[in-house]
Amino acid sequence: MIHDIAIVGAGFSGSLQAINLLRHGGPRATLIERAVKPGLGLAYGAAHASHLLNVRASNMSALPDQPDHFVRWLELRGVANASAAFVPRLTYGEYLCELLEEARRTAGDRLRIIQRDVADIRHDRRVTVSFTGGEKVEADAAVLAVGNLPPHDPPGYPAAGLSMDVFKGDPWDPSLADDLDADDTVVLIGTGLTMVDVALQLEARGFMGRIIALSRRGLLPRRHEAPSPAWTRIAQRPETAASPLLHATRDRADAIGWRNAVDELRPFTQALWANASETERGRFLRHLRPWWDVHRHRLAPSVADRVDAMRARGQLSVVAGRTIALSEVEGRVRLDWRPRGANAVQTLAVRRIVNCTGPQGDLLRSTEPLLARLTERGVIRPDEARLGIDVDQGAHTVAANGKANDWLYALGPMTRGAFWEIVAVPDIRVQTWNLARRLSNAHWVEGEGL
Repeated sequence: MIHDIAIVGAGFSGSLQAINLLRHGGPRATLIERAVKPGLGLAYGAAHASHLLNVRASNMSALPDQPDHFVRWLELRGVANASAAFVPRLTYGEYLCELLEEARRTAGDRLRIIQRDVADIRHDRRVTVSFTGGEKVEADAAVLAVGNLPPHDPPGYPAAGLSMDVFKGDPWDPSLADDLDADDTVVLIGTGLTMVDVALQLEARGFMGRIIALSRRGLLPRRHEAPSPAWTRIAQRPETAASPLLHATRDRADAIGWRNAVDELRPFTQALWANASETERGRFLRHLRPWWDVHRHRLAPSVADRVDAMRARGQLSVVAGRTIALSEVEGRVRLDWRPRGANAVQTLAVRRIVNCTGPQGDLLRSTEPLLARLTERGVIRPDEARLGIDVDQGAHTVAANGKANDWLYALGPMTRGAFWEIVAVPDIRVQTWNLARRLSNAHWVEGEGL
């Protein structure tokens, strides 16, 4: 019987796990966060005022049993047409913090929040969570809710030995716009959602120079359009094999539009991924993932308008190609790159480069001390695609010997190797809800066990 659970990480996944345990009358929870205000995480704690949610408010409730919860919260604060709004991420962070604070007020001794850095987690009859200062807490089980790992350095960049002034490996570094002039050029490596965030932040902080976004394919996230008229959605899961799935999706896109063709796959995505072979998953990641990402994870219309305006006035350029060589001289970088499909190498004189390749999850490249220790001891292992922590369908972490840990769970983006679609609020809220129900023995009611 589980009486106490330690949750490492108080971003969206961890905070919601604690809240759902309380809502289901489950075990006592200790929620541990080392840096930002509990409830925020990186997604909402590092956001700039110009950063908006990429999903309409109507689908952003934190509570799966109350789908209009966030909309009602906004309406009480005077937000007009709240259901269709793309609100600032800072606003969503306020919503999450309020949910967590309300849970803490009403929980009594069933919830405690500790702001410390976790050094290690060990299991010997009970779970011991050790902090960097030497203190410890004990529990019956633990949940890793560590969110996304920072982006890995792109190939060739560590070897170039660039200084921290000219190369920002962390796209959320608050100094990335410091000491830039209007005649400077900034290169953003990557052209996805992280790049858009950084470009908007540079603009919001007054940078008037040139911004070049570089990726292998030069693909930009598409924009959200007005809701489509109703259409007849597919009723059965399509084939798992990548090639037939691609052709089927293209055919559907011709018939109902590519946005609808991607959206109607949503109910089947996790099952498609679970039933795909490792070979098929590998083909998807190598060849189709960039296309999936830009169609699946879209931009709020007002954000897309700002990006279009930056491109129209020549401030932002999006190019396809790859880095060939790098060298730093007197606070500038010489960047040699080859455009996609070309043989000739071009050269840029760059004031700063920002790594916008997006969050990564490869445990074998992670510099996160806790995850490194657990991996070295074989407590956890990477999934086969090296997307994150290997877990089973019940969110139990899997040890190096292939056995599931009945005392250690993982939630959120680091479980994408098992579930793929597990990086956005609509997916994570269901995952945390289901795990909380099992840990609270609430899965024996509501028709599942009775």
